[in-house]
Amino acid sequence: MIIDIPEGQEPIGYVWDDMVPHIGRAAAAFSLSVYAHSTLGLREFEAARLRIAQINGCTLCLDWRTERDGEETVEDSFLDAVEQWRTTDAFDDRTRLAAEYAERYAVDHHNLDEEFWDRMTAHYSQKEIVELSMSIGSWLAFGRLNHVLGIDAVCKLPAR
Repeated sequence: MIIDIPEGQEPIGYVWDDMVPHIGRAAAAFSLSVYAHSTLGLREFEAARLRIAQINGCTLCLDWRTERDGEETVEDSFLDAVEQWRTTDAFDDRTRLAAEYAERYAVDHHNLDEEFWDRMTAHYSQKEIVELSMSIGSWLAFGRLNHVLGIDAVCKLPAR
């Protein structure tokens, strides 16, 4: 970790809220909004989120599972399926496309070609594409930020 966290402080809260309150609080509100207001199905949401977590290497993000309605989560084997998104039989077309989009958004965004967009628009509405794009952007930025600063490995997941 490259940031000194005072004894007794929770790392993400300290970095995001105490160190840069005007930026951090806005970032946290955006991050929380992605979870609170998503209209995407849980499987495609988690496929994209976990693919970004794998690319970022964010320990906290890899351990986290999004819940819906206080109980619904993806199955335990889902993380492995995301790693194998190209070949897994655990995904429908929308879920596979969400993982593919997340990966290409993160590592090859200049090559999102017409063929890819034809497949995306066949399965996602324009509103869903914008929502997924903003969600991926949030996960890419904030998961990478936490990992680069080294605070992802020392944070504790909230109790569910």
